[in-house]
Parts: sequence; structure tokens; C-alpha cells
Amino acid sequence: MRLGDVVLLKTIHKGKMREFIATVSDEKFHNDFGIIELGKLLEKEAGDTVHSHMGQEFVIQKPRMPDFFRHAKRTGAPIMPKDVGMILAYTGLNKEDTALDAGTGSGILAMYLGSIAKRVLSYEIREDFAAVAQENVKRAGLENVEVRCGNIVDKIIDLDEKFDVVTLDTIDAKDVIPNVKNVLKNGGFLATYSPFFEQTKDIRTSINKAGFMEVTTIECMERSISFTDRGTRPATARVGHTGFITIARV
Repeated sequence: MRLGDVVLLKTIHKGKMREFIATVSDEKFHNDFGIIELGKLLEKEAGDTVHSHMGQEFVIQKPRMPDFFRHAKRTGAPIMPKDVGMILAYTGLNKEDTALDAGTGSGILAMYLGSIAKRVLSYEIREDFAAVAQENVKRAGLENVEVRCGNIVDKIIDLDEKFDVVTLDTIDAKDVIPNVKNVLKNGGFLATYSPFFEQTKDIRTSINKAGFMEVTTIECMERSISFTDRGTRPATARVGHTGFITIARV
């Protein structure tokens, strides 16, 4: 490990997994199970273990995006992994792409995009939300993700850059769409997230007026499976509707 590396520390307590995210440094990390000298991690690799001063053993792992999703500071309800997956799958985002994102919120979608794409530029209208997103992005070590504070409705007009993918998770999406084609590369994708039917209908109307040729709106439902001695069935606690994903291509 090197100074500045972000690590996931996992331990078992009373039969349950507990985990913490920390940054390799010369400082001490305080948690429910004692104090960990983070400097000791400089001599460790992923898969090794480290002990707190109370003797609790932690496995060291390299965190991935699902881990950052769980541990990121929240400014509201973030887009869920199942919906992120739909956007990634239907746009085919890859390591050579650049992406424009708007409605940053906590930065969850921008971070997922940044874990794959070459560069991500994300706009958030609220300064306090943008600050939290910047903190989350920095903690994830994503130097290719830039979060700016600004209203994408206005900012998109001044952009002189072309993107492979544009993602919109904002109530103003319908007002942004008329200018999206000006910043999309030929063959590029627009992906919008909208929680309500009314907003989604407005988005579709705006997309049709803008002249996109390939358009589809989908919903992804998710339910986990419960395994007990009595039997196997869908869990009663589940993630149902979160939002509609609309994908369009120029």
C-alpha cells in the first residue's frame, strides 16, 4: 500500500460483517473495535490483515464502486446501482469515452461513470451538494471526475466540448435536451433518469422534438431472494420502483 491509498477494512463481530473505509496515512483510525495504526498498512497488500490495539483482526481490501456507494456521504436519495447498471449497459460506456453528467447529487452516478470512462464532467446546481460530491469523488480517488457547480440548463449552451455519453438526473432534463445534440458526438447516447411518469413523458416529448432517432424508456425492478430453513422465496423487503431510464441516440 502507498500513502493516500483508500482501503476497505472488514471484520467479523458476533457473526456479522462490519466494514470501514480508511485512507493510508500516518494517522490513527478510531472505530468500534479499537485503534488501527494506518501507517502499518504501508507494509501490507490487499488480502493481508491488520489488527487494532484491542486485537480485532481486519482484512484489507481494495474498495470498488459498490463499496463507495454504501459509504459515500449522502445529500439525498442517490440513483441505485440497478439503474446505474442499465445506463452503463445501454450506452456501452467504455474507457475511451468522455461523459457529461448533470444533477450530480452525492456524485454516485458520476463516480460509477468515472470508474470506467476516460473523463467525466458533472454539474450540480447546489453548492452544498457539489461540495459533498467533490468530497466523495476525492475519497474514491477518481481524478478523472470533475464536479462543477452550475445550472446545466445554462451551462450546456457554453460548452465547446463533445461527449460520448450525456446523463441527466435532474428535474430540468426536458429543458436541457434541446441542446444535448450540440455536445454529443456522432453515435453518442443520452440517458435520463426520472422518478415520475409525468417527468418521463416530458422528457420523451423533448427528445422527440430534438430529433433523436433511437429512443427507449425502461424500468428495472429488483428483488432479492430470501433463503431460510422454511423455504426459499423473494424477500419481503425489496427495492421496487425507483425511476425510469430513457435512452436516446443520435
